[in-house]
Amino acid sequence: MTTSATGHATGADTTASRPAPANRSWLLAVLLAGQFIANVDTAIANVAAPAIRAGFDAAEGQVALVVSGYTVAYAVLLVTGARLGSTHGHRRIFLLGLLGFTAASLACGLAPGVGSLVAARFAQGAAAALMVPQVLSGIQTHFTGQDRTRALAHYALALSGGAVAGQVLGGVLISANLFGSGWRSVFLINVPLGVALLVAARRLLPADPARTRGQNDLAGVATLSTAVLLLVLPLTLGQGQGWPAWTWLCLAASGPAFAWFALVERRVAARGGRPLVAPALLRVGAVRHGLLAHGLTTSTYFALLFVLALYLQQGMGVSPAHSGLALVVWVTAFGVAGQLLPRVPARHRPVLPMVGCVVLAVGYASVLVWLLAGGRTGLGLFALLGIGGFGLGISANSLIRTITSAPPTGHAADLSGVINTNAQLSGALGVAVAGTGYLALQGLPRLGPAGALGVVLAAFAVLALVSAGAARRATRGVTEP
Repeated sequence: MTTSATGHATGADTTASRPAPANRSWLLAVLLAGQFIANVDTAIANVAAPAIRAGFDAAEGQVALVVSGYTVAYAVLLVTGARLGSTHGHRRIFLLGLLGFTAASLACGLAPGVGSLVAARFAQGAAAALMVPQVLSGIQTHFTGQDRTRALAHYALALSGGAVAGQVLGGVLISANLFGSGWRSVFLINVPLGVALLVAARRLLPADPARTRGQNDLAGVATLSTAVLLLVLPLTLGQGQGWPAWTWLCLAASGPAFAWFALVERRVAARGGRPLVAPALLRVGAVRHGLLAHGLTTSTYFALLFVLALYLQQGMGVSPAHSGLALVVWVTAFGVAGQLLPRVPARHRPVLPMVGCVVLAVGYASVLVWLLAGGRTGLGLFALLGIGGFGLGISANSLIRTITSAPPTGHAADLSGVINTNAQLSGALGVAVAGTGYLALQGLPRLGPAGALGVVLAAFAVLALVSAGAARRATRGVTEP
């Protein structure tokens, strides 16, 4: 696969426009480092929230905006960031997003008040939305065959590992209180990392090819941003505010908003324009079913991060550091799965998405059985979580490969934005539903924290099995590129 003058993948299988293998290794390292630090910051503010509230004597709603402002801006602008990379150059937009992310992190660390911190967090999320879509687009553009399989394995690990690292690193930095910085260090650490990554990216990312800038679908940007905002804002803020009326009104309005976006995109395509999300892309069965399977499994993972933290810290009374380390085994198993996949013969790879979803369901069911047998926390819980991590590692890596390999050429940027947005929306929905359910169930006398976690895990197992069916449909007729 090569890159055409418009920056899209073309069908030719030459390597003339791709970096040399050694340079591609460094290119991948730079891209994944950007993905990793962006994912760290989706989780790290959760750990810092109590210290931020105490430091500013802030209200709960203000602190909730500090935590969720990043996620909201990030989710709303991901598809737009992908399109800007396509029309203005992936390298250029990656560097712009990284520069903005670094500057916004500095603003977060130096914020004199909670209002300025909230604004800086929104800016940080918007900058991440520019940077992150270029990662998957770069992998699709510069890697093929076995190299792409390996690159996607590392990519999925950066996604999963960044979220857990955010929880662990946040607790460590706040406890260390470096130079008396307290919670500010969780944002300030991005500054030297961002500067170093900027230097590396300028040297190692290939120059953008000459291109004629395509027409931006401004109507699509406006309608999709509105629809995503109406969905993700109540999902991220509703639980903490007790689900007031405005959250339900926004959720009710999000359905018609997405329908309006689909109508706008069909009209743009009918006029011969280039829609923000091509309708033809979502008509591909492997993409449609693959996104469903990936969304369902991702929703259970992000929900597990949230619910398990509640269970361990509030239910079992363990420390935040212990809670953060609980998923290290999960991420390790996830990474092991990713490294094994390139060794699987190509003829067997179509079944891997379904197999991964089934193993994920077994992992959730194993923890449920362990809880029913009287287990509560400790090494037994950590070990069983590893089964789920291994299953998610298989499914996430193979599903992303299936989705990116199935559609016709010319959709690298579109897919990058859609896959990332799908994951963010699924994660927000999973956290909202599972978190609300767990908090409601744990107060029941016959359940308690362990029983409530068991019910949630049973639901996760069912969703994983449903995703296995969607994964099977996604891989019908798909062959290795």
